[in-house]
Amino acid sequence: MILMIDDNQKISAIQQEFNAMFPYLKLEFFKHAHKAHQGNPKKDMLNASLTLKQIRDKHANGKLEVKESMKVSDLETQFQTLFGISAQVFRKSAGSWIETSVTDNWTLKQQNDEGKDLSDFMKMA
Repeated sequence: MILMIDDNQKISAIQQEFNAMFPYLKLEFFKHAHKAHQGNPKKDMLNASLTLKQIRDKHANGKLEVKESMKVSDLETQFQTLFGISAQVFRKSAGSWIETSVTDNWTLKQQNDEGKDLSDFMKMA
């Protein structure tokens, strides 16, 4: 999947595209960058109705190729390095969304599969 990144795009559009490929994952965007294996405070989460122009100082436009084999940490780093956007991947877990900060070294596919397995398990319970 190719995500197009430009200033006029809303956070919600990027989130929807990402979630279409990974239904058990979601992207959230924050005011400040985080370190690997750490999360962000919820109070720093950005509203999905904001445009990229409103949330970043680095106004580089371009494409971000997202592959199932990408590590979560690599995706988050690319958002920050290439586009000046602080992103965090969350995984569905038993009806809640949890930050994947502890498992940043997992691939997006591993994260999505884990979210599906946990959701399926909860449906059976």
